[in-house]
Amino acid sequence: MPHGGTAGTPGDMKDHVRAVRPLDGVRVIDMARLLAGPLAAQHLADLGAEVIKIERPREGDDSRSWEPSFESAGERLSAPFCAANRGKKSVTIDFAHPEGAKLARDLIVDADVLIENYKTGTLSRYGLGYEQISEINPDIVYCSVTGFGQTGPYSARAGYDTIIQAIGGLMSVTGERDGLPGAGPLRAGVPVIDFMTGIYGALAVLAALRQRDTTGKGQYIDLSLLDVEVSSLSYFGVNYLASGIVPQRVGNSNPVTYPSGKFEASDGSIVVLVGNDRQFTKLCAELGRGDLPGDERFVTSARRVHNAAQLDQIISPILASRTSAHWVAILEERGVPCAPIKNMKEVFEDPQVVARGNVTRSFHPRLGEIPLLASPMRMTGNPITYEVAPPTLGEHNDEVLGKLPGMGAERLATLRASGVV
Repeated sequence: MPHGGTAGTPGDMKDHVRAVRPLDGVRVIDMARLLAGPLAAQHLADLGAEVIKIERPREGDDSRSWEPSFESAGERLSAPFCAANRGKKSVTIDFAHPEGAKLARDLIVDADVLIENYKTGTLSRYGLGYEQISEINPDIVYCSVTGFGQTGPYSARAGYDTIIQAIGGLMSVTGERDGLPGAGPLRAGVPVIDFMTGIYGALAVLAALRQRDTTGKGQYIDLSLLDVEVSSLSYFGVNYLASGIVPQRVGNSNPVTYPSGKFEASDGSIVVLVGNDRQFTKLCAELGRGDLPGDERFVTSARRVHNAAQLDQIISPILASRTSAHWVAILEERGVPCAPIKNMKEVFEDPQVVARGNVTRSFHPRLGEIPLLASPMRMTGNPITYEVAPPTLGEHNDEVLGKLPGMGAERLATLRASGVV
């Protein structure tokens, strides 16, 4: 059973707010910064866990200084910080100070989960490493997120998403193919390794909690951005292991099927992805080239990939003769996968995005209502709610620290004056 508090019941709260949530009663200590670790904790908060974020006094999470910000009446809150820290309570503790380290341990002793992303060995210097914490809380699930893991020759290195994309192979298969304008390796447009690491972190924590329900024992989770990156190579990596052939960049094309990728219409770009011979036949009919499926160069997907340049010379001028809206409408109607390439403004105006409620709103006590991206986990029995907005720095010091044994107003004031909180 989780020991970070007792779950509420529907009678304890307004029915229109929420019912009991999957992780009610689970307490998570979030000692992570920036993106991957905080995202893992945010996923758990979305599922109902109480997440207490320990931050540095005066400075807080590094992402608090990133722009742009939500602003109102002189108050500001970093938008990048908000993207990974909703649903949490912020307390400020300088755990490099012995009194601060003791405060942190006092919070952790009753926690179910701790998530941190300091360099290997850092927290052990302050009595906050796994071996030390497991002595006072043996059933804790302790998740360390680092760039390269706790072992191996790179374990002491700092790892950021772009660095991992480079060293882990993702950049080598991202970008335009050699010999074409703009050729060269590219990082993904968003920090996908951080995002995936956050998901794997939450998944591993949930699995460890489930096992603890059975065995009564916690455990240590060693989560590495590089491990996530290599795992995410999926069939690109397995194809190399099977064949020894190093995959190359192919731009926006899919390396196993053609036509695929970006094509120019008369007023902009669209993406077309023909996944099988039936779809190719339908595409050719709409292009007025019903002869192409019978052409020996294009009769199978493998041949179309091999002769992609020749096929491109035929279909590209036809696609360029009409608008993107024309092609999207008729190809969608025929079941040929295609889409316009939208910017952020267009994404958030898209009727499907609006209908799915991908933007939610949370009420911040100082800034008022702010928009946030909704979780993609749509659960009929335990719908995710967004009651707790991303916190201001140290917003919950009194609420959280004030409940610790022996913590009165006078002691809390002394800790503030000394800079420990």
